[in-house]
Amino acid sequence: MAKAYYVKFETPADLVGPILEALRAAANGGKVKKGTNEATKAIERGVSKLVVIAEDVEPPEVVAHLPLICEEQDAAYAFVPTRQEIGKALGIDVTTAAAAILDAGDAQHIVEQVVESLKKSREGGSA
Repeated sequence: MAKAYYVKFETPADLVGPILEALRAAANGGKVKKGTNEATKAIERGVSKLVVIAEDVEPPEVVAHLPLICEEQDAAYAFVPTRQEIGKALGIDVTTAAAAILDAGDAQHIVEQVVESLKKSREGGSA
């Protein structure tokens, strides 16, 4: 299946695990905004450390604006394959299209590594 049009780049497979782990840790010991609307507000306010967006959102228009405003605000963002993975990482029983880490808590070093790896892969890849 082709990627949705809002998926601006391929998140390296070896980063998906650390991204979800950072979400899990931040949900437990830091501060996370769940859902597209909350993530949008966090990005616009300039308080997001890392925005995670699912690739399987239907309809895609729900999250299509997130990569654009992340780039405008110079906020780090990444894609994971499914909404289910985001929901599970957050410890909630529902799927969610997006989440924003505001305070990583104990996962601060993971978030920093992920953001750095994303920058390198986008600069070295097809940026």
